[in-house]
Amino acid sequence: MENRTLRRTLYRVLRKTGVSRTDIELDASFQEDLKFDQVDWALFLYYLEDSFNINIDDNDVSRLFQVKDSLDLVKNIA
Repeated sequence: MENRTLRRTLYRVLRKTGVSRTDIELDASFQEDLKFDQVDWALFLYYLEDSFNINIDDNDVSRLFQVKDSLDLVKNIA
């Protein structure tokens, strides 16, 4: 999948979790910038796996700190 398409799909996933369009940046931190809590993480991972038709391992989740980390993860899995 092309990088631009991956990024658009990832942004749609973030929007489904309630993240404002203006807050979505590759360098945005899930904890500090997007204020993700456990519910946000659960929704984000559900939509991410569903949108990209992938399964994300718990060890991979622990390495997601910024939006760009999730983009890299999807690139490596898909």
